[in-house]
Amino acid sequence: MEGETKPASLSPSAKPASEAANLLREIWRATGDGGWESRVEFTSAGDLPSVFAVSDLAAASIGAAALAIAEHVALTASRPPTVSVDRRLASFWFASSIEPDGWAPPPAWDPIAGDYVTADGWIRLHTNAPHHRAAALAVLGTPAEQTMVRSAVMRWKADELEAAVIARGGCAATMRSPAAWADHPQGKAVIAEPLVQSGTTGTATLERRAFEDGRPLAGVRVLDLTRVLAGPVATRFLAGFGADVLRIDPPEWDEPSLAPEVTLGKRCARLDLRNPGSRDALLELLASADVIVHGYRPDALERLGLGAETRARVRPGTIDVSLDAYGWTGPWAGRRGFDSLLQMSTGIAFEGMERFGKDRPTPLPVQALDHATGYIMAAAVVRSLTRRRAGGVGSIARVSLARTAALLSNAPRLENVQPLQKLDTRDFDARIEVTPWGPARRLHPPVTIGGAAMRWQSPATDLGSSPPRWQVS
Repeated sequence: MEGETKPASLSPSAKPASEAANLLREIWRATGDGGWESRVEFTSAGDLPSVFAVSDLAAASIGAAALAIAEHVALTASRPPTVSVDRRLASFWFASSIEPDGWAPPPAWDPIAGDYVTADGWIRLHTNAPHHRAAALAVLGTPAEQTMVRSAVMRWKADELEAAVIARGGCAATMRSPAAWADHPQGKAVIAEPLVQSGTTGTATLERRAFEDGRPLAGVRVLDLTRVLAGPVATRFLAGFGADVLRIDPPEWDEPSLAPEVTLGKRCARLDLRNPGSRDALLELLASADVIVHGYRPDALERLGLGAETRARVRPGTIDVSLDAYGWTGPWAGRRGFDSLLQMSTGIAFEGMERFGKDRPTPLPVQALDHATGYIMAAAVVRSLTRRRAGGVGSIARVSLARTAALLSNAPRLENVQPLQKLDTRDFDARIEVTPWGPARRLHPPVTIGGAAMRWQSPATDLGSSPPRWQVS
């Protein structure tokens, strides 16, 4: 969780569920036909501390994914199930769902990552990945020492440093105001895009269904090629309803601070897709997958010989869902990005600073763009599975963090914030989750769906802890 902020005044206010309902309606209709939105009930009150409707976005995005499960269950149920979303638990799931017992994950941020004053404003450097850190330090010409980095950054104009770091293969973002982003060519391109771009992948040649009572996604194979953070959130949700999720990472990749949070219910393997043998192994996995979820930049899979045409040929009718940071059109399409960078680029951190009277960028209290986009992806997957089961045709869906930022930014601002009631032991499952790092407990699921239990059949696990093959049916 990044950017903990507290408003100057937290005066209680009655918090209607109408904004969560409005956001859910927009997400639901972006993923397919409308008409089921009234089946979702929002319970509990309170908001995460922000001028933005973050708790409403949490409830709405989780609610849309849960409603997609309900729609799927209705294919075989005697009557359509209802969905109940706990806004409070949904808000906390946007922060962390795990409570370690006697251990703690490593820090979420590299020491060099953070917000820095430039000659004309602010910039954020994202240096968690070693190659992104090396790129930023190479541009600045300084060793990895925060005081020296801070001094070097002050000699640059923000936009010039942003461009130089990006050109070097790193990740950075100038803090822009909402007006500046709206006037930026990329801001204009993003707002013109749909929340979910969709298409078809052809007629399915294989339908894996082993429907179990209460496990509506049992028998669905999900090939997960995503990393930090939206994609793993999406596939964690799918695993919670029975999907066989196989995550594939490169040999050198690690997410020590996130793995306990997002590998719940999954098996995690490694393949070096630069190696022809590993590419062949991935194509073999894809040939019997129902869903592929990927977060590579648009041209990356093409360069690896795993482009859209190849994927459609190897597995006709696949549900193919992809994630992009800055949008699919415009001059920054394909730019590397993460939630914290998008909050700087799109005006969210600026508006937080202005409204709270701070003297530095003030982001959301959680990485809400990542989490919400993940649940939007999950909703797109499940609704596509439902359509394929009815008509036999696979689907393509594309989402972006930038477009989710627009969804949140266009929602009404909060004038008064009613704080969320703090978590206590009753909010966690009494069962102990035995992870490779130590025992832990999980928050109760934030949704209740008639006829479908949200539960995971295996604990969180290390990346690369399983072989790259599907479970035996």
